[in-house]
Amino acid sequence: MTSPLIAGYVASLHRRLPVTIAAEAADGLIETYEHHLASGVGQQAAAHAAIAEFGDLETVTGEFTRQSPTRRAARILLATGPVAGACWAAALILGHAWTWPVPAALRAAFGAVLLLAVLALAAAATSRRSYRRTRLAVAASPVILVLDAAAVAAAALAAPTLTAMLGIAAGVSLSRIAFTAWMLPRLTAG
Repeated sequence: MTSPLIAGYVASLHRRLPVTIAAEAADGLIETYEHHLASGVGQQAAAHAAIAEFGDLETVTGEFTRQSPTRRAARILLATGPVAGACWAAALILGHAWTWPVPAALRAAFGAVLLLAVLALAAAATSRRSYRRTRLAVAASPVILVLDAAAVAAAALAAPTLTAMLGIAAGVSLSRIAFTAWMLPRLTAG
């Protein structure tokens, strides 16, 4: 028989964390609770002792959130974004991209989608207490992948000449594409 205090804590874990993580954390808490019960203390004392050892709910869920693979992936994509952006800015300026046959509406759409993806990654990367918010990286990562691929394709198709700077920018984007493609299955599994 489980204490109502332990049952409430476990229910809160399941509301705040993914099923597998919540189940693993709940198993640890219940095991600690049962260890205290076996030592001869009452249910209420065992529940309080187990929670004291385990940590309060905010601390536990906060730590799982801070260690989230989706939060880490969002931070990596955000950290490499300015490098990719600077490379593309230099390549486009040096290549006089404003003369390329790319419709203004397409350029604006690219910028708007990029801004939304960056905002989603920023929300995921800065989450400290909401594991669900870190999952925004799962939605934003494929968008970043597609935008990097679109930048490479647009440059290859629209640039009148391929320059060294375009090659560098494309290389940076291709590296981000490879990283995102590698990590995405791992993020969606969790």
